[in-house]
Amino acid sequence: QVQLVESGGGLVQAGGSLRLSCAASGRTFSSYVSGWFRQAPGKEREFVAAITWTSGNTYYTDSVTGRFTISRDNTKNTVYLQMDSLKPEDTAVYYCAASTELGRILQGNNIPYWGQGTQVTVSS
Repeated sequence: QVQLVESGGGLVQAGGSLRLSCAASGRTFSSYVSGWFRQAPGKEREFVAAITWTSGNTYYTDSVTGRFTISRDNTKNTVYLQMDSLKPEDTAVYYCAASTELGRILQGNNIPYWGQGTQVTVSS
């Protein structure tokens, strides 16, 4: 059974930074894709970023490109989301997810593994 545990959320002023972590356990993630999603109040959950564990290829939604950076540490089975130049519209619960299929992560469909979520609040 795969377990994903997020940490690093909190309250920050606009323009500030936060780094989210997602620690994975339960199996080797060498063939997996990890992603970050977020859900703001009253809105649907949306894709934020993804990274492949083998090649390290990264993918971002347009609204965070240039401000957020996804990375992974294979030795720690941990994925990070560095968030810089935060805006109030980035306020949401952020979720870590994992799948063996890149398409599922990019489309946000049929993803088998999810973390519990961590709250990010950006004040103006």
